[in-house]
Formats: sequence, C-alpha cells, structure tokens
Amino acid sequence: MRNSKLLNGGTRGHGGYTAASVEVLEGLDPVRRRPGMYTDTQRPNHLAQEVVDNAADEAVAGFADKIEVILHEDGALQVIDNGRGMP
Repeated sequence: MRNSKLLNGGTRGHGGYTAASVEVLEGLDPVRRRPGMYTDTQRPNHLAQEVVDNAADEAVAGFADKIEVILHEDGALQVIDNGRGMP
C-alpha cells in the first residue's frame, strides 16, 4: 500500500479494532481509495463537471485563456488549462 501506515505500529487483520488499527493515508491516496467520500457516488461524472466548471470560471474571470478537454479511450477525462488551479 503506497504512502500509508498504521498508527502505533498496528497491523491489519490481527485481532480486534483499536486505535492502532487506524490507517493514515497521505496526499491524494484518500481520494483514490475512497472517492465516494468526496463526491456523490450516484453521479460520478460530477467530478468531471466540477473540473471543467473550474476551468471555465477561471477563463470568465480573466485568469485563463486556454481550456483543453480530452476524453481518453479508457474513459478517463483530462482537463488542461492555464488558470490558477483548483481552489
């Protein structure tokens, strides 16, 4: 498991659940592991809409003049813009 650890040297799958069983995820790992905690799982395309909307908002506000949206063959969506980034 990348960039994760159990507190107090605990291990998973051995005995009961304790504070040592809590796994700390770092960086974007929490979002990658459990995206449903960060978006409406009934509408997973909502994430794509939010990213495109952010790029459009930056352009309308005068902070960007380029937005490129690419839908890859595997279904992944890529948004490239020259705005200030995600708030």
